[in-house]
Amino acid sequence: MALLAGCAGNAATPMSSSSAQNDVAILNVALGLEHEAIAAYQLGAESKLLEKPVLDVAVLFQTHHKEHRDALAATVRKLGGRPVEPKTMNDYATALNASAIKSQGDILKLAARLERGAANAYLGVIPSFKDAELAKVAGRLAADETMHWTALAGALKENLPAKALSFAA
Repeated sequence: MALLAGCAGNAATPMSSSSAQNDVAILNVALGLEHEAIAAYQLGAESKLLEKPVLDVAVLFQTHHKEHRDALAATVRKLGGRPVEPKTMNDYATALNASAIKSQGDILKLAARLERGAANAYLGVIPSFKDAELAKVAGRLAADETMHWTALAGALKENLPAKALSFAA
């Protein structure tokens, strides 16, 4: 993730103000997704519904999202923007319909839905970045989210996509 925080813009091809503003806007949307993922895993952990090995994986994935958050926020600042702040846990609980969560499976389904959505979002914004390094890192972030989704789909015993190119289609 140091690549994201350390290489936005390059001396040979300075970014215009509007390009930087566009990239900041995209990064802040991504940052919002990371805040949501962190909160979702926190809600899952606090629910006491996750069994020990699943809880360990949820905490690991939450740690990944915290690293994504930190790198995205640092890059927004470097580009002259202000990172979007997280909502309250109550806001996330409402938005994610946490009151409907009754089992470990419910938590895993929610997490899988969020991870797939994040992977698709990162893949979808890659062409919008003016800075090639940001586009590259968005691809790396999409890979992390896809890895998370794949692990969750396996835990849910869901079938993997039958066709290639199933993400961001």
